[in-house]
Amino acid sequence: MTSSSKQKGNSYEYEIRNQAKDLGLDAVRSYASNGKSLGKCEAVDVMIEGVTIQAKRRKKLADYMKIPEGVDIVVMREDRGKSLAVVPFEKILRLIKEGKW
Repeated sequence: MTSSSKQKGNSYEYEIRNQAKDLGLDAVRSYASNGKSLGKCEAVDVMIEGVTIQAKRRKKLADYMKIPEGVDIVVMREDRGKSLAVVPFEKILRLIKEGKW
């Protein structure tokens, strides 16, 4: 029996893949959530038009990761780390679809 956490993760990976496919993008979920099945590193869960994605679903996100009203992107970094961007997934899909990724 698969744990409820694993089931939740799997369903989210399918949701991401299906959202991309609905826009006409080439999207595939890695078999057993292992990117090696796609010829990529183990951490890859979904691939959309060659863009590799690891999907993380949490019950609640930290407030600082949430995008405030009137803001397009939240950028953050840890001390001495690289900056990361939180962008609505729909915007990322649009960039991929328009070939601007």
